[in-house]
Amino acid sequence: MAPSHVLRCCQRVLAWVPVVFIALVVCWSYYAYVVELCILTIMNIGEKIVYLVIFHLSFVMFVWSYWKAIFSNPANPSKDFCLPKADKEQFEREERPELQQEILRRVAKDLPLSTRTGTGAIRYCDRCQVIKPDRCHHCSACDMCVLKMDHHCPWLCRRKSAENCPKNELPDSHAKFHVLFLFFVAAMFFISVLSLFSYHCWLVAKNRSTIEAFRAPVFRGGPDKNGFSLGFRKNVKEVFGDEKKYWLLPLFTSLGDGVNFPTRLVHVDVEQPASDTQSASARCNITENQSSHSSRPLSESQNRLLGNEHHYSEDGLSGNNHNIDPNHSVAVSLESDS
Repeated sequence: MAPSHVLRCCQRVLAWVPVVFIALVVCWSYYAYVVELCILTIMNIGEKIVYLVIFHLSFVMFVWSYWKAIFSNPANPSKDFCLPKADKEQFEREERPELQQEILRRVAKDLPLSTRTGTGAIRYCDRCQVIKPDRCHHCSACDMCVLKMDHHCPWLCRRKSAENCPKNELPDSHAKFHVLFLFFVAAMFFISVLSLFSYHCWLVAKNRSTIEAFRAPVFRGGPDKNGFSLGFRKNVKEVFGDEKKYWLLPLFTSLGDGVNFPTRLVHVDVEQPASDTQSASARCNITENQSSHSSRPLSESQNRLLGNEHHYSEDGLSGNNHNIDPNHSVAVSLESDS
């Protein structure tokens, strides 16, 4: 059997195959649009300039975004989530799961953790040997734990659709082949990317990752698919930031540090009718004595998101049914830790 590092090297090489394929498609598309269509086919100088300017503006944004998507390293949990040496040795020696969980609970008592496994246990990655922060998952393709992981996309493609073909007659079959095939490729990517774009707009509006959309995060009080939702406006700001002028640029403008997340801390489905949400929220109101269990103050970005509001008008929810204390940290659970 080949050594593990050789297999790992082969996996990394194969992982670049989809990226190289997309790069070749992009290079050919550039040639087909710029050379075959704009330079050799379109005779009107004004049309040619307009098409080239619009195309290159979109092309620069695409290459910039694609480059950032490929070469931006995923964020990993900090050393705060690693077990101390003594606890790690004890954890590895211990064979009983309940005692292992006791070790994890002792280490995690000062960490900003709100979520648990389906059985209520501390989320721990045996492969990376770290306690998983909220919304962190292990990526099997990257072989590491990734903060606020959405999913692993081998294509990493945000392909822009080409401009509509002009009504000029194509002069020869050579150019006609490139332009027609370019139209087919652009339509194929447009349909696939449009569906992904629409789905991720919905995820941003709900403040969920792809993983959380399929499997609701589990808090101490149980699963809650809307646990991280703060309302449409604040959900968008948490992802894109406060500066709207940077929203369309591939720059890091998200609020937070990837570890601490403000939560609703209530089990309310904002997609249900108001009568249902009122009855559900009445059973899940947070009591005032829970404020003494806050383990870490909110960061500046989280305070901007939560503010001093006691309701979220975007969801049409009454402030009387959601008594959320802005001084609570994300580590506060639905249950008293007493």
